[in-house]
Amino acid sequence: MQNRALLLAIVFLSFYATLGFYPLFNLDEGAFSEATREMLTSHNFITTYLNGNLRFDKPILIYWLQAASASVFGLNEFAMRLPSALAATLWVYLLYRFTKRFFDEKTAFWASFFMAGSLQISIIAKAAIADALLNMFIAASMFAFYIYYQSRQKGYLYLTFAAIGFGVLTKGPVAILIPLAVSLLFLRKDLRFWAKSVFNPVGIMIFLAIAAPWYIAEYLDQGQNFIEGFLLKHNLNRFAAQAMEGHRGGFFFYIPVILIGLLPFTSIFLKSLRFIKNWFDAPLKQYLAIWFLFVFAFFSFSHTKLPHYIIYGYTPLFIFMALYFDKVRSNFLLLLPYSLFHALFLLLPFIKNVVLQSIRQGSYEYYIVQGLEFNLLYIIYFLFATLLSFFLLRSTKEKAAIVMGFVTLISLNFFIAKVYANAAEEPIKEAAQYAKKHNLTSIKMVGINTPSFSFYLGHITPRTKPKPNNIVFTKRSNLKHFKNFAILFQKNGVALIQLKDEQ
Repeated sequence: MQNRALLLAIVFLSFYATLGFYPLFNLDEGAFSEATREMLTSHNFITTYLNGNLRFDKPILIYWLQAASASVFGLNEFAMRLPSALAATLWVYLLYRFTKRFFDEKTAFWASFFMAGSLQISIIAKAAIADALLNMFIAASMFAFYIYYQSRQKGYLYLTFAAIGFGVLTKGPVAILIPLAVSLLFLRKDLRFWAKSVFNPVGIMIFLAIAAPWYIAEYLDQGQNFIEGFLLKHNLNRFAAQAMEGHRGGFFFYIPVILIGLLPFTSIFLKSLRFIKNWFDAPLKQYLAIWFLFVFAFFSFSHTKLPHYIIYGYTPLFIFMALYFDKVRSNFLLLLPYSLFHALFLLLPFIKNVVLQSIRQGSYEYYIVQGLEFNLLYIIYFLFATLLSFFLLRSTKEKAAIVMGFVTLISLNFFIAKVYANAAEEPIKEAAQYAKKHNLTSIKMVGINTPSFSFYLGHITPRTKPKPNNIVFTKRSNLKHFKNFAILFQKNGVALIQLKDEQ
C-alpha cells in the first residue's frame, strides 16, 4: 500500500502538478496547440493546419484528444497538456502490471518509480505533443506481443495490432517499425511463428479498422500533398535523407541524452550496464534488451536526431534498472548525478553574467539569458537540495532514491522550467495578450517562429512579408532590419512593433 501511494504521489508530481503552471513552450507545444485551436475554429477534423498552412508533421489522434480536452476545459495550457499526462499515467500502469506479472511487485514498483521520476519522462509526460501518447502505445504493443508469445492467447495478439493501429494514428510508421523489427530479431529462430503472428488476418483487420479511415480520408482530401508531406518528408526523409530542420548529430548523440534524460537515476542505469551480459540470460530479458538496443542503433544511424526519439527504447531500461538496483552498493555514486545536477543550478545565478559574456550581445539568446530571474527562494531551495545529498549518504539506497526522485521533480517542474518559461515563453504570451487586449489586426510574424503567439492571440499570424502599417511580431534582435516603426510591446527577446512607412 505504501509503495502504491508513493507511485501515485510521484505520478501526480511528475505529470499533473504543473500542467497549467507555465506557458506553452515553442516550437513543439506551440505548434500542436495552435494547430488544435485552428481545428476547433475551422471544424476541419481531418486535415491539420498551422498558421493557415498545411501541417503534415503528425497524424491526427493527438489533435483529436487535445480538441476534446479543450472542449471541456477551454483553450489553455492545462487542456493542451492533459492528454499527454493521461497517456503517461497509463504508460506507467502498463509498465507496473507487466513487470509485476513476469518478475515481482518490488521490481514493478522500482521500474515504475524510475520511469515517473526521471527527467526526460517528466518533460514529455506533460508536454502538449504526441510523444507520451506514442510511447504508451509502443509499450502496450510490445507488452501485449510478449504476453501473446508466452501464453499463445490470441486476444493479446489482437491487442498488439490495436495498439500499433493507434500508434500509427498518433505518429505514423514508427509505431509499426519498432514492434515489427524487435519481434523479428527476437524470434529469428522461429520465423514461422513470427510470420504467422504478423500476417494474422484478424489482427490486420483490427489494425486497418483503427488506422486506415483517417489515412484514406486525408489522402482523399489532400492527395499527393499528403504522400509527399507526411510519408516522404516527415517519415522516410527523417531517417534516410538529410537532417530535418537542422536536427543532426553524430552516432553517439544519444549517449549524453540518456545520461541526462535518466537523471537523477543515471547511476542505476550505469550499474545495470555492468551486467549487460545478464540482459540475455532469459527470453524476456532478451526481448527487452533487443527493444532498447534496436531503438538506440536505429535512431543513432538516422540522419535526423531529436532527444525524444531515444525514449521509444526507455521502457525496457526502467525494468533493467529495477532488476539491478540491488547491485548498487555505494550511496555516493548513487547520489553523484543528483548532486551535480543541483549544484549546477545552484551556481547558475552566480555565473549568469559569465554566461552572458560568452553570447553575442543583442542576440535572441542573449536577451533570454539576460531575462532569467533567480529569486532568494530559488537559491535557498537549491542550496537545500544540494546539501541534502550529504544527509542521504547514510540512509538506505531505497530511501535515497525515493527522496532524490521527488526533490529532482520539484527542482525541474517548480523552479528550472518556471525560470526558463518566464524568460523565454511568458513574453510571447504577454505580447499576444497585449495585441488581443488592444484589438490589433494585420499582425505578421517576421524572423521568428513561435506558434504559441497565435494560440494566445486566438488568430492566425502569417509568416509573410509585412506591409506599411502592419503590426509585426519579431525578435528584438531583428529590429535593426526595420527602418521606421513604433514599439508597442517589448520584453526579453521579443517585440511587437507597428510599421509606419515603406520599409
